[in-house]
Amino acid sequence: MVVAMVTGGARSGKSAFAERYVERYAEEGVYVATAQAFDEEMKDRIGLHRSRRDAGGFPWKTIEEPLRLPELLEALDFEYNVYRSGHTAVLVDCLTLWLSNVLLQCEGEPDAEARCLARVDELVAALRRFQGTIVLVTNEVGLGVVPPSPLGRLFRDVAGRMNQKVAAASEQVFLVTAGIPIELKSREFLL
Repeated sequence: MVVAMVTGGARSGKSAFAERYVERYAEEGVYVATAQAFDEEMKDRIGLHRSRRDAGGFPWKTIEEPLRLPELLEALDFEYNVYRSGHTAVLVDCLTLWLSNVLLQCEGEPDAEARCLARVDELVAALRRFQGTIVLVTNEVGLGVVPPSPLGRLFRDVAGRMNQKVAAASEQVFLVTAGIPIELKSREFLL
């Protein structure tokens, strides 16, 4: 039983690595998709992810959940780890899209940052209680330029805090660059 976080830049190979990780350590997988297809380009991206999973022959069940991720993880933990006691791993792809969805729900509100961070804390609490294997994909957003808009800067800041909190709750943290995963947590320098 493990909580693993997979991070990296756009098109770094994060999702493909996370899928291979689940396929290696579980008999079946629950794929939690947080993306919402608001345009054709996003529909195409979602389709590519789905077709890659379907082509592999591994038994995936896909659940789309753009907002209520902590609550879904609680339910999945009960269903697959308590009730069934099976060998199912959960893959969440991706946390930064989930956070974007949450942020857009409270955009423009004076307490938007606090509300987003409260949802992140709920997510981390659900991860700490999770009794099975869960792999969480997230984007590393702190290596780029400073976003030009206040909303962009707020997203970058909250995403950075989210990633730190999820990494702290994870047994393994992988950084994927150019398709190459490196496990970071075992190399962590503690002061």
